[in-house]
Amino acid sequence: MQKEMSVPCGTDFLQPSTCAILIATSYVDAHGRLAGPLSNTAADRAGEHWRDPPRSIPSFPLTFGPTRIVIPLARYRLNMESSLPPDILLRNSSRTGEGLREWRVTADIAPNADGSVLIATGKTQVICAVTIENAVPRWMKDQHVSGGWITAEYSMLPYSTLTRRPRDITKGKLDGRSVEIQRLIGRALRVAIDLDRLGERTLWVDCDVLQADGGTRTAAITGGSIAITLACAKLFENKILTEWPVRCLVGAISAGVVDGQVLVDLDYEEDRRASVDLNLVMNSRREFIEIQGAGEEATFSGNELSEMLRVAESAIFEIIGRQQAFLQSTVQNLPEF
Repeated sequence: MQKEMSVPCGTDFLQPSTCAILIATSYVDAHGRLAGPLSNTAADRAGEHWRDPPRSIPSFPLTFGPTRIVIPLARYRLNMESSLPPDILLRNSSRTGEGLREWRVTADIAPNADGSVLIATGKTQVICAVTIENAVPRWMKDQHVSGGWITAEYSMLPYSTLTRRPRDITKGKLDGRSVEIQRLIGRALRVAIDLDRLGERTLWVDCDVLQADGGTRTAAITGGSIAITLACAKLFENKILTEWPVRCLVGAISAGVVDGQVLVDLDYEEDRRASVDLNLVMNSRREFIEIQGAGEEATFSGNELSEMLRVAESAIFEIIGRQQAFLQSTVQNLPEF
């Protein structure tokens, strides 16, 4: 359980004229020292503004374990009207520019599905449910394509947004955004599975948004990857499949330029203000699957693109680590992949 501790100004190493606030998550030893470095990346990015960043905090009783520490950095001098680097910029929920929203996954949320999760990233909540059909699309038979298939459907429930969103059935067709997103989810998840080992089966991945607060497509991909792994584990455990079909996990995240700062995992308010929006999909082998990026009536530089890719890639591998930990705790005798 995280504990929050605020280190007040007035200690020897803190002689403030101007203070910035850095929030870091680390382990703290019995003497109150950070067990790991205090955000070297932030120190590097602060450049000439950084002056002798403190590497320890005053000694007083602490509990072992993850502790959230709020430290006034007296020697990080800057014009208070200027913007902070992304590593230090505080956002909603006290996140830094490179910080992820709170991340939760609940398994077996849809009991009749072969594999399902409810994934929540901040206020965004998406149900990802996989149903196995012992058949393949007609076009595969007509074109003599062997193996199985994965297809995805995506929808936002009427109450998922601040104002009621009409169901697609009332309009007689899917809107263009939903079509684009479900094709993206299908493409991303097909990378994760050896379709020949799957056999003549179709995995239907239904992604239903319960609450939308930015990043619904990336949450659907991340949750969908977990759900198809759960479904394949059930087939493998029941000896319906003799070879493990999952090749890798897939994670996705958003990034963007908001008020001149590169941020990752944008919520709705940040996404609404973003001048540049980017979605990145990668697998657990550190390979790119898809990059979607565009300026919102704006342009962006090569440096900004590189920075968005850097923070998004780092975030994805934190997400994939969480996926792996969740699956290992949920599935007994999970095969290696």
